Order: sequence, then structure tokens, then C-alpha cells
Amino acid sequence: MDIAFKCPLCEEEFRVGAALAGTEFQCPTCLKISLLPDLPEPEDAPPADAPLPAPLPVPAIVSVGDLPTPPPPPKISAPAPSSDTDDARLAQRLTEAYQRVTEEVAKLIVGQEEVIEQLLIAIFARSHCLLEGVPGLAKTYMVKTLSDALQLSFRRVQFTPDLMPADITGTDVIQEDPTTGRRNLTFLKGPLFAQMILADEINRSPPKTQAALLEAMQEHSVTVGGRTYKLEQPFFVLATQNPVEQEGTYPLPEAQKDRFMFHVRVDYPTREEEREIIKRTTSAYAADIDPVVTGEEVIAIQRIVRKVPVPDHVTDFVLDLVRRARPTDKDAPAFTKELIAWGPGPRACQQLVVGGKVRAVLRGRFHVTVEDIEALAYPVLRHRLVPTFNAEAEGVKVDDIIRRVLKETPRHEAKKVM
Repeated sequence: MDIAFKCPLCEEEFRVGAALAGTEFQCPTCLKISLLPDLPEPEDAPPADAPLPAPLPVPAIVSVGDLPTPPPPPKISAPAPSSDTDDARLAQRLTEAYQRVTEEVAKLIVGQEEVIEQLLIAIFARSHCLLEGVPGLAKTYMVKTLSDALQLSFRRVQFTPDLMPADITGTDVIQEDPTTGRRNLTFLKGPLFAQMILADEINRSPPKTQAALLEAMQEHSVTVGGRTYKLEQPFFVLATQNPVEQEGTYPLPEAQKDRFMFHVRVDYPTREEEREIIKRTTSAYAADIDPVVTGEEVIAIQRIVRKVPVPDHVTDFVLDLVRRARPTDKDAPAFTKELIAWGPGPRACQQLVVGGKVRAVLRGRFHVTVEDIEALAYPVLRHRLVPTFNAEAEGVKVDDIIRRVLKETPRHEAKKVM
């Protein structure tokens, strides 16, 4: 803070520091010696004649024993582990959702309970499924009905010999901005950008187009023009193929078939089921599918099924089953080496265990049994076994080979749970 001072003789103005207040000052112009004024008192300062404030009272001496005991600090309890409760509730939700989904699908699809169960197991296991059956068995209609019950976005791609990869993944196109007139590359998404994709008659397209699905099935993403686009979750590919009329078709490569969790055979309906099909489709029967499970719940279910424990004896059964189906394994039976050219890889073990976990929860159990593995052995191993030329010449089916391998695989006793 500075003091403004004006020489009384020459009337020249000066500013000096506050530390010189009340001292003599010699003007450098006229050499007049004057007394600098004191600092002004603050506006809220009390007047000089104001009485002094009363002294503060001296506190009395109090012993420590007379002081009141302070209350203990509040205990901060750790959050209760809600994982077990939430997991059990979500597992119960999965069991109830499975029952409701099957009821909704049954409004339009007659029979095929085992096929629908295997489709749901593949979906809740975060994998894909390959359906094989002759025309007219409602494979496409079944997938569409299932997507409505699961409240998922659905796209159908009809695979034809002239279908190109850009027709399903999307492509970059040049678009002109109407305001600026500039042209920019814009990515137009293909039908692959949906949650449930039906690749209808997938073996009708050449391998170049079939390979466009590989990245989407494995990485859940699509790369076009050097850019990678993430697909909406959950994401599933349910493909169909026709076992007859193989002229002009392109069989799926073994590497791509291995990406499918299940190879499901859709068989003819029974006589009573076919009677009901005729009754519904030739009358005014109509039914609406109510959505049961949302996409967010499907993702939560996919996480919870991974926590289902697998006993050691079930894991041993999975290992024995898969390894006995390999002709080069030392424990493989003699008929395996004669009938199987190539056996299943480690992914078969993974799919058997994960599928067994989902199947156990669907049935209200929280542990996997050998029965779960036996029930899923056929759809898991069916497309992972390559029969030899001798087996094909003798008319031996892949299911017959799996049946013999199952029969030769020992069942161990339960010991402990992992």
C-alpha cells in the first residue's frame, strides 16, 4: 500500500511506501522538508474512545475423568457379497426364461423341442449353430420365431452363388454433402449388423463369401476399408444348409464348420405333429409371440453360466470322449483308426463343457453331469469328425461313429467339484 503526498510548497505529487508514514520527507524539487501523514484507519475499526472488550473467561480445570466419553465412530461395514444371491437369482431367471421361450415358440412351431433347446444352449453359450435339414421343415421360421421371443434384431441373408462379401458386411460409398458439395466416403452397414443373423443355405455361396462370416463369428467385428466396426451384442449366426441337392453347392471348410458350436439335424416330424402342422397352417390359426428375454439379459445369462462348477469326473469324461475320437491318440480304440481320418480339436472340449453348463442351468441344476455331456456329444462332434474313405464306402454315418465312441468311453465316479 502506498501513501499519496503533495508537497505544500511546489505542490508536486509523490507516492511513497506505507513504511514511511509519520516520518519527515524532503521534496527533491524544492528541498522542502515536510511530515508525511499517518495511514488512514480502517472503516470498521472501533473509535479510539470505545471501551475495551471484556476479557475472555478463563476455563475451569476439568479432569480427564470428568470429560464425557465420545461416541464410538460409526462402523463402515463392507458391502455384502451379493454375487452368490445375484447369481442364483439370475440362474433361476434363466430356467424360467427357457420355459417361457419354449412356450412362446411352441405357439408357431410344432415339435422340434430338442432342436429348440440346442439353439438356446448355443445362444446362451455365446456361440453359433448350424442347422441341417431338408426343405420344408420350418428351419427359417423357427429362427425368426426364436428371435421374436428373445427380443433381438433379426436379419436374414439368402446365400446365392452370386452373393459377394460386401453384400453382407457392407461397403464404402461416395456421398455428396448437400450443404458444402464435398464428396465423402460413407460406410453403409450390411445385414450382418444385427443381433441374430440367419445365413440361409450357407453352402450355396462360394468360399469367398462364406469367409466373410469368419471374423464376425470369431471376433464379433467387421473390417472394411481398413476400419474395424464392432457388432451389436449379443451376436449370433444361425446358418442352415440342405443335405440333398448338392449340385452347385460349396461345402463349408472344416475351419469354418469348427466355428459353429452345434451341428443340429432337423428331422421329420412325427405323425401327430404333422397332423397338428396341417391343422394350423390350413386354417385361420394365428398367434403372437411375446418377447420374453432382452438382449441385456442374454448377455448377463452368458456371464452367469460360466460360473457353473464342473466336477472332476465330468471333465475326465469330456477328455476321454474327445481324445478317443482322435485316431492318433494312444487310447483310441481300434475302430477309431479305421473309421476316422481326422478327430475333434480342443474346441470340442470347450463346447462340451460350456454347453453342459447351460443345459444344467436350463434344468434347474447348478452342476454339470455326465448326462449333459452325453446329450450334447452328437451336435458338438458331428461336424468335427472326418470319416475315412472306407467308412464312407461302407455307409457308416458319423452319428454311428459317435455312438460307438460314447459306448467305449468309461464313466468315472464323482470325487470333488472344482
